[in-house]
Amino acid sequence: MSELSQLAPQPLWDIFATICSIPHPSYHEEALAQHILAWAKGRNIYAERDAVGNILLRKTATPGLENRKPVVLRAHLDMVPQKNNDTVHDFTTDPIQPYVDGDWIKARGTTLGADNGIGMASALAVLADDRVKHGPLEVLLTMTEESGMDGAFGLQPNWLQGEILINTDSEEEGEVYMGCAGRIDFITRLPLTREALPAGLSTFKLTLKGLKGGCDIHLGLGNANKLLARFLFQNAAKTDIRVLDLNGGTLRNAIPREAFATLAVPAGNIATLKTLAEQYLATLKHELAAVEKNLTLVLEETTSDALPFTAESRDFLLALLNSTPNGVIRMSDEVKGVVETSLNLGVVTMNTEQAEIVCLIRSLIDSGKDAVVGTLTELGQLASAHTAPKGGYPGWKPDAHSPVMQLVRETYQKLFDTTPNIMVIHAGLECGLFKKPYPNMDMVSIGPTITGPHSPDEQVHIASVGRYWQLLTALLAAIPEKA
Repeated sequence: MSELSQLAPQPLWDIFATICSIPHPSYHEEALAQHILAWAKGRNIYAERDAVGNILLRKTATPGLENRKPVVLRAHLDMVPQKNNDTVHDFTTDPIQPYVDGDWIKARGTTLGADNGIGMASALAVLADDRVKHGPLEVLLTMTEESGMDGAFGLQPNWLQGEILINTDSEEEGEVYMGCAGRIDFITRLPLTREALPAGLSTFKLTLKGLKGGCDIHLGLGNANKLLARFLFQNAAKTDIRVLDLNGGTLRNAIPREAFATLAVPAGNIATLKTLAEQYLATLKHELAAVEKNLTLVLEETTSDALPFTAESRDFLLALLNSTPNGVIRMSDEVKGVVETSLNLGVVTMNTEQAEIVCLIRSLIDSGKDAVVGTLTELGQLASAHTAPKGGYPGWKPDAHSPVMQLVRETYQKLFDTTPNIMVIHAGLECGLFKKPYPNMDMVSIGPTITGPHSPDEQVHIASVGRYWQLLTALLAAIPEKA
């Protein structure tokens, strides 16, 4: 029996345990989707899918509540696949292993998938528990939210019947979200020229690791791609370092925790390189002392068949990585304490002919996204690289007069005798995309407390799940009648 089976509320935790047992990283959600369809059929719950794979479940109203405004509970099917370097785990075949650690649920060496597995479990638990009172109800489970919002982009008008959408993809209990940032990816491809490796050089692997990663861009966490590039930019030319390979990060929406470079160094410069690496590590530990406790920089001998970049290619690549902005670009003037525009230099990969750099730009305002796209475009041109923005989507514009937001505020106050924080979040929620096919739908986003999302440090606070469930079920019972 799972540890989670001992927790309340049930059946939410049992459903979440089952979700964890079925692999469902982005683009590999089908097994979980089929399980949910079979689960619904076994309970005589109406279910269908659309052309992009989104699942829609419907349940009739509790007797006496048939005239309430119809509600959509929304969650996404996929999770972010991140693991510690020493963890052996295949996200496409291996189950997540959740466990109780005091007041929190964590996973063994991987992301937990509480983002958005708890929200999904809560929506399914509402369908499963006939004690929950509600009007006409729909549950929308979208495909591949974490890696491109494919489901939201493909959502068609006139499919949903709901007038109110409750998004379950928030990560701080006691905060109610009424708006979010828009997003665009930016891809830079830099041509590389390689040459024969001169004789008498020794090969080393330089690894920067131990960073927290995740998606909390406002915390000033270390970005492994930026930090490794900074060291090489400062020292490659003066120590005659030949770069054979450089890569880091795995997802554009997760701050990279690790980055790696394969280097060839003249024998006479090895001692200097080791000293510079030690000094740089000390510098980073001082600069990031408040936020990165486990940062390390490891230099070890290795072998490689790769050819080194020419000095020109090396210098263009390192200059481009070092000069690319990263982190918070601007804080919002209108929403105090919220990031307005940010940039994450998420993934660096390369082959024999080119390097590819993938960044994620987020902003509450379209002009903020446009400004960062312009900066990255100009930097790419200076380096003779090819650049392309990709996959942008709009933000969710706050509606200060939203009736459902006001209802959430009042319900929370009655339940817990305190007022929730009404927030705009600097993260991508699908609500902005939903507004295109459903412009009149009233939307709000709530959820339990989840820390370290998109990283192996992800954890969900047990008591906050209980409070979130209380709020969700009370809110469904309080939805007003149709006009």
